[in-house]
Amino acid sequence: MVNFATVGTSWITEEFIAAGKTNCDFTLRSVYSRSEEKAASFAKKYGAETYFSDFSKMLADDKTDAVYIASPNSFHCPQAIAAMNAGKHVLCEKPAASNLSELDRMIECAEKNGVLFMEAFKSLLMPGFISCRDNLFKAGILRSVYINFSKYSSRYDAHKRGENVNTFKAEFSNGAVMDLGVYCLWPVVSLFGMPKDIKALGVKVPGGVDGAGAALLLYDTFTVTLNYSKVGNSFLHSEIQGEDATVCVDKFNIPEKITVRYRNGTVEEIPVSQRADSMCYEVDEFISCVKSGKKESEVNSHAMSRNVIVLLDEIRRQTGVVYPADKL
Repeated sequence: MVNFATVGTSWITEEFIAAGKTNCDFTLRSVYSRSEEKAASFAKKYGAETYFSDFSKMLADDKTDAVYIASPNSFHCPQAIAAMNAGKHVLCEKPAASNLSELDRMIECAEKNGVLFMEAFKSLLMPGFISCRDNLFKAGILRSVYINFSKYSSRYDAHKRGENVNTFKAEFSNGAVMDLGVYCLWPVVSLFGMPKDIKALGVKVPGGVDGAGAALLLYDTFTVTLNYSKVGNSFLHSEIQGEDATVCVDKFNIPEKITVRYRNGTVEEIPVSQRADSMCYEVDEFISCVKSGKKESEVNSHAMSRNVIVLLDEIRRQTGVVYPADKL
């Protein structure tokens, strides 16, 4: 069994726990929240063996093997490093760090302590993405790629009213490119590698972060356009356009429908068999790595995390989004 402690009590932690409980090697050992009342309530709701409101005491628990971190982005680095220095494996929500400097410190800490460190990006592990990748050759020579993830934030209205929400604050290292654009960048880097050049534009909202943005990436034979927003909804699918066909993906964060549209008018629907609890794939990958003694995932590798954060840093540089964490 792999005994997990969770950090954070939001919906994503709830989904992680639900997915974890479908793996026979998963045990929810403890939950952590800065509020003891919230920690106790969350532990009771999800059947954790214990709970903590003191982070150091949680890490001192010798029955805990791994820590799942789903706190605000700016907390990822210090919490992950503390956990790994305590000998715990770490599964950290994306983006794993505020910037490349933080990520490199996290990777170095994992290597020093001989523990597994993995960024919790589920999409590359899902059958839908694998089907897309395996059928990409049908497009022929690639010419243009469009990847889109735009979803109106449930907290944006409160932010506009001036309420003190965490979702649009530079101090928490968030915003559109970090929270949603990251879902566009992981598939791009996985499928095509690093671009030769990148140009980015963004629209800021009060709080110092971007509410929406776009980036253009240049490759040898094609361009990639990324569109992402937390202040508007999009209903467009993503496309990988080649000279022979276009591979259409309903949504790259949870790819469920893959369609190949050939230049001659033929349409091929690619069958995808995929579980609804989409976080199960990252849970299974992480637990498999722990049990086999691997110190990093071959799919969600340290190199993948580094390449993505390099692009995130460059997009933020070009769009003028600066975090307090960048100055440390």
